[in-house]
Amino acid sequence: MPASTLQVSPPRIPTPVAHAPGDRRPLPARWGPWILATALFVAYATVSVGRYRHLTTLSWDLGIFEQAVRAYAHLRAPVADLKGPGFDILGDHFSPVTALLAPVYRLFPSPVTLLVAQAALLALSAVPVTRAAARLLGRHRGLALGLAYGLSWGIQRAVDFDFHEICFAVPLIAFSLEALLAQRRRAALCWALPLVLVKEDLGLTLAAIALVVAWRARGRSPRAVRYALGVAVFGVAASVLVLTVVIPSFNTSGAYDYWTKVSDAGSPFDGLDTKLRTLAWLLIPTTGLLALRSPLLLVALPTLGWRFLSGDEHYWGTDWHYSAVLMPVVFLALADALTTARLSTRAWLRSYAVHLPAAVAAAALALTTSLPLAQLAEAGIYGKPAAVSGVERLLARIPDGATVEANVGPISRLTSRCRVFWLGNTQGVTPEYIALENVGGKYRDPVGYARQLHPRAEYAVAGEANGYVVLQRWTATTG
Repeated sequence: MPASTLQVSPPRIPTPVAHAPGDRRPLPARWGPWILATALFVAYATVSVGRYRHLTTLSWDLGIFEQAVRAYAHLRAPVADLKGPGFDILGDHFSPVTALLAPVYRLFPSPVTLLVAQAALLALSAVPVTRAAARLLGRHRGLALGLAYGLSWGIQRAVDFDFHEICFAVPLIAFSLEALLAQRRRAALCWALPLVLVKEDLGLTLAAIALVVAWRARGRSPRAVRYALGVAVFGVAASVLVLTVVIPSFNTSGAYDYWTKVSDAGSPFDGLDTKLRTLAWLLIPTTGLLALRSPLLLVALPTLGWRFLSGDEHYWGTDWHYSAVLMPVVFLALADALTTARLSTRAWLRSYAVHLPAAVAAAALALTTSLPLAQLAEAGIYGKPAAVSGVERLLARIPDGATVEANVGPISRLTSRCRVFWLGNTQGVTPEYIALENVGGKYRDPVGYARQLHPRAEYAVAGEANGYVVLQRWTATTG
């Protein structure tokens, strides 16, 4: 047969199949996403709790959230004294969703409870991502995308960052976009609605999801379009109301403290190299740029917008937890784009679409060697160093219910049983104890430093251990 008559069929991506209720699919098809999520949960929890056990907490956020959840658990206003004595956390960020952790925290009053809950929520988000990808692309490619998502740098950075309320937003966005891709428009909107209770800016993300729903429903369901546009208006209105009325009403200054991060932004071109690098990390190793073909990517714009307009350079990069809410967006946008790429008249694009899920999974595995989950290969993460045990015994000498002023290191070991203030921000309260992480001898004279903080009080060293020091306020009784 002449070579000119040969016809080579392009690689095929399976057509999405709607399974009937009660359809008995093979076990991996039904449970594959859940098995993957379980494995991810174990990995996330191991790394997150391991950091806690090694006393390598990154910031004060874990302590702040524990104070708020502890207050909810005892049916009190969510006061976080680390932000200032009597400071209501709803005056900082509007995240009442964290009250959902109160019943579990009441049973297990420990910061570990928050870390494990975050690991579970982030791992849960892998279920809708994997399930949607498998429905659109086939089981194996779906599992490959689910694995790539679970190992994505944005999720791993969130796992590594102690605790933050965005762990609730990630699964909500994932379930919402899964429903959207399945053309379950009402479910998509319902999953996205609770975002307004997670953080004040996520009302804009809700609006973006609703606009994409409306776009997809155009010409098919005028009623769905009207509902979606109504939800979009609600999302914008909710964010405006929370930012201008709700948060200021709880804030002691009567304002939203983070406006300055936008007003002091300077030029949008400040940090442009960092911002472009973040965009490259979002689109190249995770989606091979193909996500740009999906309108779902528009859901990422509100988060990228406030981050890149801010004057705080921490928002621009790939560190911390800020990109976690973008991960379900970019991966489900990729799954959506792959289903249309198979219809392309260009053979190279059809082939690219077939092989991209495996390539993205391979890239995620390769990058993990330099990301937090790489710690799973280190024996040290599974044990507690003897030095940490010594520090814990030192901090245990502080009695329950005591007032303590502390820096990052001791905070999460005390917030479950003491009233803890941030170092230098007691605002007139003279604490009974001062607990300092003093590794490297930053505070060469802890007693003299305590005198600078509280000139009218006298403190003496109550104990030291492995770079930590506890000072006790001197009174006639203690003397």
